[in-house]
Amino acid sequence: MGGFFGAVSRKNCKYDVFFGTDYHSHLGTKRGGMTFYEEDRGFQRQIHNIENTPFRTKFESDLGKLGGTSGIGCISDTDPQPLLVRSHLGLFALATVGIINNAEELVEKTFNGPGNQFMAMSSGKVNSTELTAALINRCSNLVDGIRYAQQIIDGSSTILLMTKDGIIAARDRLGRLPIVIGQKEDGYCACMESFACLKLGYKPCYNLGPGEIVKITADGYEQLSAPGEKMRICAFLWTYYGYPNSNYEGINVEVMRCNNGRIMAREEQRNGTMPDVDYVAGVPDSGVPHAIGYSNETHSTFARPFIKYTPTWARSFTPSNQEIRNLVAEMKQIPVPELIEGKKLLLVDDSIVRGTQLRETVDFLYKSGAKEVHMRSACPPIMYGCKFLNFSRSNSEMELIARKTIQKLEGDEGQNHIEEYADGNTPRGKAMRNAICQEMGFDSLGYQSLDGLLEAIGLDRDQVCTYCWTGKE
Repeated sequence: MGGFFGAVSRKNCKYDVFFGTDYHSHLGTKRGGMTFYEEDRGFQRQIHNIENTPFRTKFESDLGKLGGTSGIGCISDTDPQPLLVRSHLGLFALATVGIINNAEELVEKTFNGPGNQFMAMSSGKVNSTELTAALINRCSNLVDGIRYAQQIIDGSSTILLMTKDGIIAARDRLGRLPIVIGQKEDGYCACMESFACLKLGYKPCYNLGPGEIVKITADGYEQLSAPGEKMRICAFLWTYYGYPNSNYEGINVEVMRCNNGRIMAREEQRNGTMPDVDYVAGVPDSGVPHAIGYSNETHSTFARPFIKYTPTWARSFTPSNQEIRNLVAEMKQIPVPELIEGKKLLLVDDSIVRGTQLRETVDFLYKSGAKEVHMRSACPPIMYGCKFLNFSRSNSEMELIARKTIQKLEGDEGQNHIEEYADGNTPRGKAMRNAICQEMGFDSLGYQSLDGLLEAIGLDRDQVCTYCWTGKE
C-alpha cells in the first residue's frame, strides 16, 4: 500500500518529515522518498529502495544535504516517489497512495499520441504517480486537476502535493484512506497515521472528509474543495494494517481490535462453539489485541506461546518473494515451550488471506508439542481481492483460501453461493470451514461476522468499505 507525511514550518522541518515518514513504514516496503523546498535552495529530492533496509537507516546519511521549510515524504509498495513534476502548472512534488486499475486504458486513450511518453518501471508498468501528475496537468489549475484525476481513476488516489507556496492534501473521493492535519507552534503537518502527529509534537486539529482538498501553510490550512457526502473508509485500517496508536474517524485502532475480539468471543459463547483451551493467544503483532479482547470476554488465560523476533526482521511485509517470506516468517517465530507443550491453544489472527504463513505457524506449534490448535479470524472470510488499495490483492481470487476451498468443494457452481459460504451458520459455510480445518490442520476454525466487525468499528455500515468480504462497492 503506502503512506505519507508532509510538513510546512517557519523553520527547517526536515526532522519532522524524516521521522513522520518513518512512522508510516508499516504501510509499505519497496520505496521511500523525501522532497524538500527551501527558498534559497529550491527543491531537493532523494529516493531509496527500502526492501532490505528500513527507511530510517537508508535516509540518515541524507539528512545533512536535505532540508527546507516544507517537505513531503512517502513510503510506497509500488512507485518510486515523490516525483518532481514541471508543467504549465509550475514545478511541484507529488506523492500518491492508491491503485489505478484503468492505468493502461488512461495511457492508451488519453495520452496515446506524438510527444507523450511515460517512464516505465522495471515491471514495464507505468508509474501511477506519474500518470496521476499527467492527469492533473490536463487542467488549468491544480485543484481542478486533482478533482479530474480522482474522478477518472478507477480505484483510489490519495494525494500529497507540494509547491513552493505550501502543501496540498487531497483525500480520495470516497475517503478510503484518512488524512489528518496537525498543528504546533511553528507550523502544520498532514499525514495518514494520527499518532505521527502526536509523537512529533503536533496536535491533530482537522480530519479531511472524502474527496476534500486542503492547502497547508506555516500559518494554517484552507479548504480548496469541499468534502463529498459519501464515504467508504477501508475496514482493514482497524482490523489489520493501521497502527495501534492511531485514530480514524475518531475511533482508535487498539480499542477497536480489543472490542472486536470481545464481540467475536461473545458470539461464540452464544452459539456454544467456544472450545475448552488452556490459552488464548494472538498471532503477532496485529492479532494480539483481538486475542486480548477474546480472552477478557471468555475469562480465558491470555498467553504468548511464541514471540516474533524483531531485531533483524522487524517488518512484517518483507520480503516480496513468497517462498522467502514464508521462510522468514518461520525464522521470526520463537517458541516458549512451557506455554506450548501439551497445551490446547486458541489463536486469533487479524485475517486469513491465502493461509500460507498460517499453515506454517500451525505446523510450527504442533512440532513444538501443542496438543490442539484452534484458529479464529478477526474478520469474515476474504472472498474478493481489493480493487482500491493493496490489501489482499492477488493475481487471481482463487489464490484466496476461502475461494479456493469453495472451488474444491463445489466447482464453478460454488462461486454462485459465496454469500452463503461466508455465513458459518449455513451448511455451505460449515462445509467450507471444515475443509479449511482439514487442509490447514486446525482443530476448529471460526470467523468474525461482518455484523460483529462493523459493531466493533462503530461507524454506519454504509461509510465502511467491505468489498473484500461482500464484493459490493
